[in-house]
Amino acid sequence: MKIFLKKVFRILKNKYVFILIIFFFWLLIFDKNNLIERAKELKKLQQLEKDKKYYLERIEKDSKQMNELKTNDENLEKFAREQYLMKKKDEDIFIIVEEEDK
Repeated sequence: MKIFLKKVFRILKNKYVFILIIFFFWLLIFDKNNLIERAKELKKLQQLEKDKKYYLERIEKDSKQMNELKTNDENLEKFAREQYLMKKKDEDIFIIVEEEDK
């Protein structure tokens, strides 16, 4: 064990190795683009990619629905009745709210 420690100490005494180690720790901890910040940015990037996927799917779904509403009057009437509670003059609307059991 003593021999191993002497070899390590002798290698660390080399000024190039010592500077390389200091440089590595500087990049690891103190630099603007350190590993901690990089990990945070990668996590943020992954979340943004998930959000992008969700919004692209949502855009596609809403585009289909818009096209369907523009081309078919029956679907437009159904949408207006369901979403905006619209009705004809001789109709009554009943809203049923389901209560959760506690």
